[in-house]
Amino acid sequence: MPKKWKLKKSTELSDYKIFSTRKKSTISPKDGTVHDFYVMDAPDWVNIIPVTLSGEIVLIKQFRHGTGEITLEIPGGMIDPGESPVECARRELLEETGFTSSQWEQIGCVRPNPAFMSNSCFTFLASDCERTSEPSFDTTEDIETLLVAPQEIKRYI
Repeated sequence: MPKKWKLKKSTELSDYKIFSTRKKSTISPKDGTVHDFYVMDAPDWVNIIPVTLSGEIVLIKQFRHGTGEITLEIPGGMIDPGESPVECARRELLEETGFTSSQWEQIGCVRPNPAFMSNSCFTFLASDCERTSEPSFDTTEDIETLLVAPQEIKRYI
C-alpha cells in the first residue's frame, strides 16, 4: 500500500504570472532517502459542456500559444481568487460565447497531471443554454463560437 511522503523542505523557484514553480524535498517512506521533485502551481480551472435548448453543443475555436495552433475546445478558464468553480463557469461561458444557462451540474473534477501539477479542473454541464449577449473577450482572446449538432460531435472529438 502506498504511503505519503514527508515534506522536508519546499523552495519557491519562479513566478510566471499564470503559474509558479517550486522544488519539494521529500523523504521516501520506504527507505528514508530525500528526493527532490519539481511542482508547477497553477490556478484551478473549469471546463464547460454547454448544450443549447435545441441540443447543440457550444464549442469555441481560438489560437493557442502553447501549440501554436488554432484549437477547437469547450469553453473554460482559470478560477479567480475568491470565486467558486460554478461562478467561474458561468462567467467564462458568458465572456467567451455570450451564452448563459440556469441549469448547472458539476459532472467531474480531475487533477490534470498530479505528477507535477498541484491544481484541479472542474467540469460542468450547462443545459438549456441561450445566447443572451455578445461575447466579451479579454484583450488576448479572439474566439469563434460554433454550434455543433449532437450527432456531429464525435467527428470533432
